[in-house]
Amino acid sequence: MLPVPGVELGVAAAGIKNPGRKDLLVIRLAPGAAVAGVFTQNRFCAAPVTLSKKNLKNDIRALVVNTGNANAGTGADGIRRAAQVCEALAGHIGCETDQVLPFSTGVIMEPLPAERIVAALPKALLDKGGWLPAAEAIMTTDTVPKAFSKKARLSKGEARITGIAKGAGMIRPDMATMLGFIATDARVTRKDLQAILERAAGRSFNCISVDGDTSTNDSLILAATGAGPEAAKKDLPVLEAAVTDVARYLAQAIVRDGEGATKFVTVRVERGRSEAECRKVAYAIAHSPLVKTAFFASDPNLGRILAAIGNTGVDLGKLNLYLDDSIVATGAGRHPAYREEQGVAALKKPEFTVRAVLNRGRAQATVWTCDFSYDYVRINAEYRT
Repeated sequence: MLPVPGVELGVAAAGIKNPGRKDLLVIRLAPGAAVAGVFTQNRFCAAPVTLSKKNLKNDIRALVVNTGNANAGTGADGIRRAAQVCEALAGHIGCETDQVLPFSTGVIMEPLPAERIVAALPKALLDKGGWLPAAEAIMTTDTVPKAFSKKARLSKGEARITGIAKGAGMIRPDMATMLGFIATDARVTRKDLQAILERAAGRSFNCISVDGDTSTNDSLILAATGAGPEAAKKDLPVLEAAVTDVARYLAQAIVRDGEGATKFVTVRVERGRSEAECRKVAYAIAHSPLVKTAFFASDPNLGRILAAIGNTGVDLGKLNLYLDDSIVATGAGRHPAYREEQGVAALKKPEFTVRAVLNRGRAQATVWTCDFSYDYVRINAEYRT
């Protein structure tokens, strides 16, 4: 992973849930860094989300992230404990408490062990780790760390972009993913950075679903340290494209690592009347447990896919449905040329595409999802034990 000038990373073991596991991450930012964020739209949002949204208007100097405890459903006490962590970190690095953004992920409705986090902060600040250890420190049910880097060639030099994310279940973002942190050394105004992040999230994290559940803690942060080249107005599209590439890679990595997932599925809806209509159809397919379990079994149960689309209220009269390159249904029925073995062959692959052509307009949308396996039930049944 490419280091980003102006960003310091450190991890430590706070013993939040599993003794000895490195479950605490501190991200320090150079003075003057611009920071943008997007957060869950779940009204049952976690205490750190509430506090981060409030603090984001300030000049941010540090982010503190813990895993093992979501600090969600904890009321005023959760806010107090998150603020206690921010205050302690601010004291260590010499900034104001409201210049720190807190993030948590893990079990919901358990008190945050703030005293353990506070005790581990000095170790995290002494650690000079990189992006990969940082990605490992924020994992919960993830099986692999998620990190990616890219360079953007701007008019005044080359900017670096590196990001990490965590998430494998409770994934149906309404802004971002469970947790994602991207940094660049480009010099960008906060206003431009926020616009870049919102559009990048819309083309990446807002296009994935593992199980259709929006997390209480979804947060995506983009920081620009200004330690590298300035992004002039003409450079902003180049920088945005690179940030979007990083965000899309991380978002797809979450789907590939979906809890118990064995298949990575692209759902593409074309020729709809609006992008919103296309997204509605795509998510109807991506969210259906009946469709997702059929994917796991490599069973081309076309009735399940058509029923999911039909639930959106979209007219299926002109529909053409494809599994990879094979047309399998037209209108509301099986295509005359389709043979079952074609569908089986497509769904047996670890990656395949479901394409629905509505023939109602010119809009399109793409969503990435996965199958439901036996392990998804096991992982979530055992999550708190």
